[in-house]
Amino acid sequence: MEIDHDKIDEAVLALMWLTLHDERRAWKSFDWSATNRLYQKGLICDPANKTKSVVLTDEGLQKAEELFKALFTRKP
Repeated sequence: MEIDHDKIDEAVLALMWLTLHDERRAWKSFDWSATNRLYQKGLICDPANKTKSVVLTDEGLQKAEELFKALFTRKP
């Protein structure tokens, strides 16, 4: 079985939107590989710091909301 890391990254970013606080901070309790890939894609700020949360970039914030709605909400 081949893992699609892009799909995992999308799910992680969507779940970060679920845990948002202070407008653009999300808890960084996700797999380090996924957060590093999100950082490399420019969707979050550098996760390698002493805080327990990461900051979503403008692009990351917008994409996180879109992905959350697409992946985790019911269609009417």
